[in-house]
Formats: sequence, structure tokens, C-alpha cells
Amino acid sequence: MANNVISRNAPDYDPEGTGEHKLILATNSIRNNTLASPDDKHYYEICTWFWHRNTTKINNLEPDTQVMRTVAEIERVAAGRYRVRFKNGQPEFGEWISDIDFLKPTPDGIGGTFTDNEGIEYRWKTHKRNLQLVRVNDEKKTPLLNYNPHRRYFFVLLMSRHAAWTLKPELLKMLDRLIVSYILVEKRRRAAHNLLKRSKY
Repeated sequence: MANNVISRNAPDYDPEGTGEHKLILATNSIRNNTLASPDDKHYYEICTWFWHRNTTKINNLEPDTQVMRTVAEIERVAAGRYRVRFKNGQPEFGEWISDIDFLKPTPDGIGGTFTDNEGIEYRWKTHKRNLQLVRVNDEKKTPLLNYNPHRRYFFVLLMSRHAAWTLKPELLKMLDRLIVSYILVEKRRRAAHNLLKRSKY
């Protein structure tokens, strides 16, 4: 059984009474991480093993059976290019989808858009440099998910608060697609940031 010490020791992420859910990230890595609710009802692992360096698996801990099952995969096919596939509740994986087809880049180059299994389109965007998720056809652009960044003691030491998602209940049905889209967005953001840093020297 999962023992999510990080989640249980994070009182500032208590979602009680808000109508929202909190999922806490154990680390800042997009290759190896866990994403879990405080009660472990929703528990996902992001794993990239050294013997399969180009493949990242998203595993879900089923709350009833306590069995970890792979629900999605991301594979690097070239520098800065990836493809993804999902099980969508089926025993076998579906077809591979290129990262560009799954998460379509936006004109401003930040974030991207993707659709859920019901054809509803969502967009990752930034607000005060932090990621948010909104529905594309929502004129008010009400955030359905907010990324709360981690904090460190004196800005350099151990984390005093882990990063977390605050999300609406309607997103829980597509956590596999949400996690994959987040990883791809972060890969693009970090690649752009590293390119900018290199251009300064």
C-alpha cells in the first residue's frame, strides 16, 4: 500500500470544504516523480528507468486492489520530439500519437491545447509565471487547475513546501491525459529556458 508521507505532512494543501482537490508532487522532476492526493485515493508515479531512458511511464495505483498499473507512456523519438500513447481503461495500449498532435502548440509558444476522451479542448497557459489549465471555449478563462510552485527554506535549502496542483473535480476523470500533457508542457518550457540561457553566453 502506498504510504504518502509527503501528502500527509502537508496541512496547507488540505482541500476540505473548497470543492477542489489537491495533488502533491514529491519532486520537481518530470522524469521521476509521484503525484498524489493527501489520502492517496489518487496516486500516480512518473517513472523513467535507466534501462529505458527514452521511455517515461505513468503508473496509477488502483485504490481497491493496490496494484500499480501503467496507464500511459511518453517516448522520446528525437531531440525535443516525443510520442505518447494511452490505455484509456483498456487492457492494451492505443496507437502512438506525436507530441505535436496530442498537445498542439499555441501561437504564443507557451503551453498548448489538448482534448479529453469526450472531445472537450483544454489549454495550458501561464498566469504570473505559473501554469494554469482552462477550457478553450470558456470566455471567462476560469482556471480549472492551478500549479502551486514549491518553496525552499531561504530559497536554496530543502523544500519547505512541495509543489501541488489545485484542480476541479471534473478533471479527475482524465488524470492520465492531464499528467502527460503537463509533462510535455514542462519539457517544452524547460527546453526553451535552457536555450535562452545558452544564448546569453
